Amino acid sequence: MRRRRQETLWIHRWSRPIIGGIATVGALGTGYLTVLKLQNVSACGGGCGKVLSSKWADIFGQPLTLLGCLAYLSMLVLAVSPLLVSADNKDLRVQLEQQTRPLLLLGAVGMTVFSAFLMFVLATDIKAVCPYCIASALMSTAMLVLVVVGNRWEDGGKLVFNGAVIAMLALVATLGLYAAGGQLQSSRGTLAQANAGPAITTQSGEAEVALAAHLTEVGAKMYGAYWCPHCHDQKQLFGQTAAKDIPYVECAADGINAKPGICQAEGITSYPIWKVNGEELRGTQTLESLALASGYEGPSNFSN
Repeated sequence: MRRRRQETLWIHRWSRPIIGGIATVGALGTGYLTVLKLQNVSACGGGCGKVLSSKWADIFGQPLTLLGCLAYLSMLVLAVSPLLVSADNKDLRVQLEQQTRPLLLLGAVGMTVFSAFLMFVLATDIKAVCPYCIASALMSTAMLVLVVVGNRWEDGGKLVFNGAVIAMLALVATLGLYAAGGQLQSSRGTLAQANAGPAITTQSGEAEVALAAHLTEVGAKMYGAYWCPHCHDQKQLFGQTAAKDIPYVECAADGINAKPGICQAEGITSYPIWKVNGEELRGTQTLESLALASGYEGPSNFSN
């Protein structure tokens, strides 16, 4: 009687389809963010943009979102593969369920530990609220709960022990990945001042300095945020010296010399945005296009 009652539990019948649904949503979300990042398109503003442009957003030069997408796809395959077997081939279906069950536990625990680490980084280092990150952490946790309660485990003590071992290995692997990538090393002298954005590494030529001065003279404005990668790209085009002189307005409330009120009054919703002689230019602009829009007639031998 007990076995028959367990077989009718809804969670045992629906845990894999639900995990598959969650994994599909996660794969679509992380895949979308990966495409935007690879195309150098700003995915979102606020905390999300700050996270995606941080040092934690890449591992060995690859977007973290790509690894997340692959992890979700793996969970999707493991969850639904037994369900694709015909009901007439019950033996094969049971065999696949038994083979994929420990792999689902491995994936769910690993993703949950990794998400927990990123939540810690989000709170202590990045100090931003990222809905995408929080949603991903919740989905990873939900899949772990479904794997544990949605399957029949013969030995509860062994399940807890195996889960703890996997969690420890996942944490060590996470720290190892970021340590090897340099994120855990001291960044003194290589990263910019907090809330000021990455350091400008290019040099300014005579033309860049002259253009920056001209833009200030004609009342042009560049609206941006210190965490915005495209804003950094724009400053890189001007170089170290000229970037200090461009008419820049910091829109991030926690940035240095921030003027979020001005940005709101100007209707700024994405970064960077240039306003030059009544014309609005969105995104990173070439120095030639800024010179043309502002009526610049000085030296044009731009080096960046």
